Amino acid sequence: MELSEFKAACQAKCPRCRKGNIFIGNAYGLKIQKMNDRCDYCDLRFEREPGYFYVAMFVSYAFTVAEMITACLACYVLTGNDSSFILYASVALLAVLVSSPFNYRYSRVVLMYWLSPGLKYIPNLPRKFPKVPLTK
Repeated sequence: MELSEFKAACQAKCPRCRKGNIFIGNAYGLKIQKMNDRCDYCDLRFEREPGYFYVAMFVSYAFTVAEMITACLACYVLTGNDSSFILYASVALLAVLVSSPFNYRYSRVVLMYWLSPGLKYIPNLPRKFPKVPLTK
């Protein structure tokens, strides 16, 4: 079954084959997120050149600004208080801290899927290296 582009991006799959995982583990968990160097299916190298993921900082910044504005607007709608700087600063800081694992993961996914020219989906791409069963 072939994944749509949006569904593959939400699941953080390789943008070229949509079968291999970009990250090891979940976005929210007790372990630190780790990104694979290469796709385990098609062997795509995710960091295409040195400094490639610096652009993801700008995507993450846009996510953070949107999340802070949304959290502060929700705080205003729920409390009706528009004069407490400490309340809004606390809500904005909490929103940034809670959403940072999401921002780390999906800023890189957005960069690879929609902001990288030349990185396209290739349907029916054969496996680069056959999986070898582990021996005991």
